[in-house]
Amino acid sequence: MKRTLYTALTAWKERNDRKPLILRGTRQTGKTYLLTEFGNREFRKLHYLNFQKDRTLNQLFEGNLSPGHLLELIEFALKDDVNIGEDLLFFDEIQDCPRALTSLKYFCEDMPQLAVVSAGSLLGVVGAASSFPVGKVNFLDLYPMSFVEFLEAMGESRSVKVLEEASLGTKIPPFIHDTIMGILKEYMVVGGMPEIVALYRTGRASKRQVYVEVRERQQELLSTYLGDFSKYAGTARAKELVAVFESIPSQLAKENKRYIASQVVEGGRFSQLQDAIDWLTGAGLVRKVMITNSGVLPFSSFTKPNRFKLYFFDIGMLGALGGLDPEEIILQHDLFATFKGAFCENLVAQEFTYAGGKPLYAWASNTAEVEFIRNIQGNVLPIEVKAGLSGKLKSLNVFVGKYQSSYQVRISSRNLEINASAAMHSYPLYLAYRFPLDETAS
Repeated sequence: MKRTLYTALTAWKERNDRKPLILRGTRQTGKTYLLTEFGNREFRKLHYLNFQKDRTLNQLFEGNLSPGHLLELIEFALKDDVNIGEDLLFFDEIQDCPRALTSLKYFCEDMPQLAVVSAGSLLGVVGAASSFPVGKVNFLDLYPMSFVEFLEAMGESRSVKVLEEASLGTKIPPFIHDTIMGILKEYMVVGGMPEIVALYRTGRASKRQVYVEVRERQQELLSTYLGDFSKYAGTARAKELVAVFESIPSQLAKENKRYIASQVVEGGRFSQLQDAIDWLTGAGLVRKVMITNSGVLPFSSFTKPNRFKLYFFDIGMLGALGGLDPEEIILQHDLFATFKGAFCENLVAQEFTYAGGKPLYAWASNTAEVEFIRNIQGNVLPIEVKAGLSGKLKSLNVFVGKYQSSYQVRISSRNLEINASAAMHSYPLYLAYRFPLDETAS
């Protein structure tokens, strides 16, 4: 399936200052597939080592980490020659071999002409700090498939064209808007895990049955993540990790979505759960959105460690974790009202991250709360997310009154509408990843 990150991989290949690449991402987001396709298409030959599948490969890295010495051992193990100028060397599941991770430093320093890529899950939380080649690697992050990637996978090329060509002056016909919103509901159930998207694509014609299969596979993946907690974090920490992980749906269902530790563990405090939250954030399983009490830059200066919201890494997996019946989503006229808009907020957080990867912030002051605030070229813009077509915008007005934003933004089920006189930009949920739109189509 087509992934937009492929373009970034080809750009990395052509860099004059290229370093070994680490592709980070949660388990099952398609890292191995993407790098394998990249290696087979863009290089003379791909040489592949999987440290989880073949534990004996770790022995190659036990002694001398000189690239020349390592290549000799690798060629012997693979029974193949490596062309330093034309081939790609791929270390998969590199978190299971810390010495291989360390070796990237020496490939960078002593053999920069060889293209080396690696992939791994939990790289933000696994392995000793001394093993990490700081400053000697390039990074890319692979997230679950975004909505536009989902559209591509479903063969909805016309819908993709509408999204990619949209500008502030675009008028999206109501029929097209309604059609894309219908597919968005499907995405809310299926999410962006490539294996599950492929499963859904195959059985899409019989939605009722395939939704059952989708939820079953999502539950299997959730069990895999829970198993990772004990394996990589230890039994003692696993209990708190499970508690935080499983609390995300109930925390998001609250009217005030600020994360409350006492609602996760009886009598619990933030300090008790901080390590677990940081572990899950580092693993890419949750996204932390810090809450600032000011609209002044930099946002980070007006936050506190215990004031934040947690969103899930994948919208489909969130529904599975929360036990939502797919029909509750598909048949809702007022989009996702059963979850008080939490699904929509999670979607927007996910799409913003996919589009830019920068830290996200929310704003709260007294009784006013704005789901997201964004710094767009020095202009601080408030963004409110609504589940349905309507809803009061009191908090947006409070924010604009205090900080004189040039305009305010609503992301909802409504069609794209730019009201210059009211300084209101209304974006449909499916265009969140394009915010802010250009004045004219490119």
